[in-house]
Amino acid sequence: MAAEAALRFAAIVAAAMTITAVPASAQTNAAKSDQTKIDCRNGTNAAGADCAKDGSASGNAGGAGPAQAAAVFLPALIVDLFPNPVAPPAPVPTPPPEPVTPPGNNQAGPPAGGPIVSPTDLVAVQPPRAVAGDFVPDEVLVTVDGDAGAVQQIAASFGLQVRSQRQSRLLGTTLVRFGIPDGRPVGVVLAQLAADGRTQRREPNHIYSLQQAAGIVNYAFDRIALDAKQASGQNVRVAVIDTGIDDTNPALAGVIAAQFDAMPDVPVEKRDHGTSIDGLIAGVGALEGMAPGARIYHARAFEGGKSTMDVILSALDWAAEQNVSIINMSFVGPKNDLLGAACRNARALGMVLVAAAGNNGPKAPYGYPAAFDGVIAVTATDAKDGLMPQANRGAYVFISAPGVEMVAPSGAGSDVVTGTSFAAAIVSGAIANLLHASPARSADDIEKALAATARDLGPTGRDNDFGYGLLDIKAAGAASD
Repeated sequence: MAAEAALRFAAIVAAAMTITAVPASAQTNAAKSDQTKIDCRNGTNAAGADCAKDGSASGNAGGAGPAQAAAVFLPALIVDLFPNPVAPPAPVPTPPPEPVTPPGNNQAGPPAGGPIVSPTDLVAVQPPRAVAGDFVPDEVLVTVDGDAGAVQQIAASFGLQVRSQRQSRLLGTTLVRFGIPDGRPVGVVLAQLAADGRTQRREPNHIYSLQQAAGIVNYAFDRIALDAKQASGQNVRVAVIDTGIDDTNPALAGVIAAQFDAMPDVPVEKRDHGTSIDGLIAGVGALEGMAPGARIYHARAFEGGKSTMDVILSALDWAAEQNVSIINMSFVGPKNDLLGAACRNARALGMVLVAAAGNNGPKAPYGYPAAFDGVIAVTATDAKDGLMPQANRGAYVFISAPGVEMVAPSGAGSDVVTGTSFAAAIVSGAIANLLHASPARSADDIEKALAATARDLGPTGRDNDFGYGLLDIKAAGAASD
């Protein structure tokens, strides 16, 4: 009878989720105090990190617009149809047993050209596949309190398949990708799993999109007040989660410290986007990036411009294990509690998180991970400091940086690129300069300095279009004195 009641309750919950629209509230991306740690970032009360920035601002709500016709524009974002249930805070990530160098004192990584590694603890029964839409229609992601036996018991109890499971460093628990073999809606399965106390967090396997728009000399140095002759990110470790790359491109010679393939069963077809991001951050030669000398730890997590939450989380865990100081995330998707927890914990471990605000237009929903608290959300401006028309708007937008019609390395050599993806790369490279000059600077200090020294654009003060304004790296560097 208890099982029958639970199923009836799940059906009611699923019906309510289908009919009722979930309102979102406007939030901010204000800098946090130094005392904020992992515990208070896990959203256990109204002052939690998710409350600080998630949601839509008044006047910026509404569904995503139609997909752009040109192939270079990515589809509009979706609204998260599955609100996150109240869940216990994620455990504090356990530091690796061997001593590691603190993020502020980066050392050069392994030499370039080494093997591309794949997940070592992944138990994969069915590999990820090509996907389209808002989320994988027959999968859910669940964190489980228990061992492999508990995972199998949950699968048997709810008629699910275990498609993969692994221990997540940033989530501090076992992450399981369950398959739904009988066609039940994702929302119904999530409601059913909520009745099992061994499941901690339950989310759709959301799909995320790279943020590249349509596309002479790189004007970014001048606009962000960075002297190209003095620019350096020497030995600063930067993780990039993106497509595969063309590591034979001369602009990436000696730049890539290590590579990781989070989707090893999916053939690599596209390399342009990731090559451009890495090159804008730390490229050398004729296409010099913002921070030459920085060490790039590149995780391939996208193919065909798309990825799923489980793949992205695998890439984030690998990045955290590389002791990087900066993580560049030039992609956008819906709000997902697992991604939010991973970002909060990475930030609490001292990493600076930079993400694209999105290219889905003024009325698009908030883009994640950029809209999570503690993530620097970057919008794109042109050579005259005008806002890219396709850019997302909202209170979560933190700072502006060049991202319209810039020359960057690509799989074919070089290309003219446009999008908040590339503006995010400019900010990641600029921050690498700050850490090279002052390795002890904390993520909170950097965020405060960027906000305080940005050159105001648009309406006076912080606004939903430009955030705090245009990045001024010279002023931000002086702010540490």
